[in-house]
Amino acid sequence: MRVSLIIPVYNEKRHLARFLKTIDDLQLNCDKELVFVDDKSNDGSTDILKTYDFQSRVLLSFQEKNQGKSAALAVGIKQATGDVIGIQDADFEYDMEDIEKLINPILSGEADVVYGSRYKTNIYQVRRTVHYIANRFLTVLSNMASGLYLTDMETCYKFFSKDIIQNINITSKRFGFEPEVTAKISQLKIRIQEYPIRYFPRSYREGKKITWKDGVATLWYILFYNFLANKKTFYYENSW
Repeated sequence: MRVSLIIPVYNEKRHLARFLKTIDDLQLNCDKELVFVDDKSNDGSTDILKTYDFQSRVLLSFQEKNQGKSAALAVGIKQATGDVIGIQDADFEYDMEDIEKLINPILSGEADVVYGSRYKTNIYQVRRTVHYIANRFLTVLSNMASGLYLTDMETCYKFFSKDIIQNINITSKRFGFEPEVTAKISQLKIRIQEYPIRYFPRSYREGKKITWKDGVATLWYILFYNFLANKKTFYYENSW
């Protein structure tokens, strides 16, 4: 069995070499594949990716123009060969040691999709008030629209059975992946689980990129993918 981690990269030079070593060294209870998609970085991140001496199985893609995280994820998901496919940001906000407990329910056949929740936890990590309130608000709206009950729709750590995620047609840009994929899996008769994870938020000075404009865009994505979009376009032909 193999897990593929889809890792979009955009201007992460400051800590990228340290991140690559950490994710490359990560030991899981199955084979690991790292799928990097560089979203037209202009700070030297591309050169670091091209020259790093990986020990893991690695796939590298380089976008011809900057298209945003969601578009980069769509590219990586199509290329992945793992039985389980998950999302990993190219930073240290999420604890990579949590990955194994998130993939195990899928590997064992107990779940089809697993979300890691930053809020379903007893760890008292201090959070930034505005981001916390925004994330909880967007999760509630997504739950009301999709019919799912999640505590953290906006989480990065999402893991999927390969057959499910590679059959979902991802069309959003920038940070639209979270509400889009949540709306689309809500239409499927599949087993979705959620587990607590550790989270260490970084500041804009440290490289955080999402802004209030992306929060407003997420409101639109929740409305569009749950109520307005043609559901016949959600999945590739003859997939479901």
